[in-house]
Amino acid sequence: MGPLQGLRFLEFGGIGPGPFCGMLLSDMGADVVRVDRTSALVTPPPNVSGRGRRGIVLDLKDPAGVETALRLIEQADGLFEGFRPGVMERLGLGPDVALERNPRLVYGRATGWGQDGPLAARAGHDINYIALAGALHAFGPPERPIPPLNIVGDYGGGGLYLALGLLAAILEARRSGRGQVIDCAMVDGAAHQMTTYFEMRARERWSDRRGENDLDGGAPAYATYECADGKWLALGAFEPEFYENLVRELGLDPVALGDRRDPARRDAIAAAIAARVKTRTRDDWAEQFADVDACVAPVLSLAEAPKHTANVARHVFLEIDGVPQPAPAPRFSRTPSEVRRGAPKPGEHTGEVLREWLGEPPAAATA
Repeated sequence: MGPLQGLRFLEFGGIGPGPFCGMLLSDMGADVVRVDRTSALVTPPPNVSGRGRRGIVLDLKDPAGVETALRLIEQADGLFEGFRPGVMERLGLGPDVALERNPRLVYGRATGWGQDGPLAARAGHDINYIALAGALHAFGPPERPIPPLNIVGDYGGGGLYLALGLLAAILEARRSGRGQVIDCAMVDGAAHQMTTYFEMRARERWSDRRGENDLDGGAPAYATYECADGKWLALGAFEPEFYENLVRELGLDPVALGDRRDPARRDAIAAAIAARVKTRTRDDWAEQFADVDACVAPVLSLAEAPKHTANVARHVFLEIDGVPQPAPAPRFSRTPSEVRRGAPKPGEHTGEVLREWLGEPPAAATA
């Protein structure tokens, strides 16, 4: 019953941003059908990002299978794929052919380097895309950059931007009656997420030297500290009132600490906080700060996060087929998102989808 109920999407099976985009759209109520080729690699269970949609298998080396895909395209609001430039064209399913069959179609293409440019045909991974976008340089200690998982490129710059682009283009198509192609490059999305930091650098409020800025570990009260049990505490006491509460609860002398805005005092303040935090366990500190506005939180592992009382109360996580996983986001007051099913097995819904979208499934479509 989500807000995208009634929209139909074809997802041509891939990895990274494509499946994440399909999960987002499906969670919000869209009918997302994943099209796998007969030769496609199968993602073994549990396949969390594959949840919610239906799966079909088509033989895209067979003209009958390609024709079936084109007939499905005629019924779709959107299509998205994550192959290198030219792959869909070689299959006979490129944008020109697809838009000829369905002029209102929105055609989403997720790649690392984009559909054109000197790197378009080159291989790459999240770490490469965020490196060229200027994002990777900002993560990690002064000694070396450290990749922030593959969130900034694959999922943030890729899957989220792909979903946003698809939905924006569908809104426009409903006004104009014309579809279009969305070129969603992860390097573009990663760079776009760095907008604030380019602005801060232009104002000379951001240094390219890691560990010297307020948000990259340079500020003593915006950092992580090890506790007595080897676990970690996250401090985000950026504003003065939160910093005052933090210092008070830690039992430190604000006069002795000195002015936290003074770069010359940062190391000494960080050392004092570190020494104090190290005297107690993470959960002891979390309990002490539970009712204090000091922007303090325990650093939880993937195993711990679904069990935290705040997350349980808000239903931040759910369990499907015995696998804990994040619940749909964001939340809608009248048309709530939901996870309707787990990930499909390849081809599990071929007959069902072809009958529902097209009538009787054509012979040889899945051979």
